[in-house]
Amino acid sequence: MEFVNSWAETARGVSLTIPPVLDNSVFTSRKPSTLSKNPTEKLNLIDMTDVSNLESLYQKENTIFKSFGFEKNRLTSLKKQALAEDGELKYCSNFSVIAVLVWRARTQALKMEPHQQTRLLFPIDIRSKLNTPLPKGFFGNGIVTSQCTLTTSELTEKPFSFAVKMVQNAIQKVDEVYVQSYNDYFETRRITTPRPSLTGTLVISSLIRLAFKSADFGWGEATQFGSVELPKEVCCFTHDGVKEKGRIILILGLPVSAMNTFQQLMNKV
Repeated sequence: MEFVNSWAETARGVSLTIPPVLDNSVFTSRKPSTLSKNPTEKLNLIDMTDVSNLESLYQKENTIFKSFGFEKNRLTSLKKQALAEDGELKYCSNFSVIAVLVWRARTQALKMEPHQQTRLLFPIDIRSKLNTPLPKGFFGNGIVTSQCTLTTSELTEKPFSFAVKMVQNAIQKVDEVYVQSYNDYFETRRITTPRPSLTGTLVISSLIRLAFKSADFGWGEATQFGSVELPKEVCCFTHDGVKEKGRIILILGLPVSAMNTFQQLMNKV
């Protein structure tokens, strides 16, 4: 969005508010690499067997996309639930409670087998997580991914707060060492190692903090933005900054039968 905003400023003929910083040396792997002997285990980059025939379901049915809204009072209720269930949790973010709610509901809607491993994967902004923070205007995606993995039975039968705590721990573990290991793995193994399968995986991307409304090409601020297309494993959420301030909008795709079940589960929350 910094690029889009700079593009918009250029279109209006004004100076750039945030000049781009093009140095991406922070994402260069270490030489020699200090990658652990089993990096896929450390980063949880493991393939999961499709014991629930998920691929067959997606092939048989059309995938439809729908959006769901989360108002402030609904989010407050979810956070109170998590805090009440677990005395150790001191704080819950909107991201963690929505992520777990959607992860659980999607897993149930797809009728995953109890022993099916299911993974929640999400990008994390590392701009403030490094010992030397990325400079303002760093050009490109300053992100790594983190994730949580459970069996279907663990995810759906354990308390809501259990998975919320897992998500928060997955976010907190991302530090300088994690980022370096992440870079080393993808720089040294990405050519020879196949990309991990996304079977049983939900990828959540939060667009909430992107400064899309300030993108003015000369005819006013943006009123709406989003992805043109989402892969079947991905959902995203953003603010509905026009109609209802503070409301969070979730967008995801599911096979028709699963979407019907997902909607029913969302209506119960």
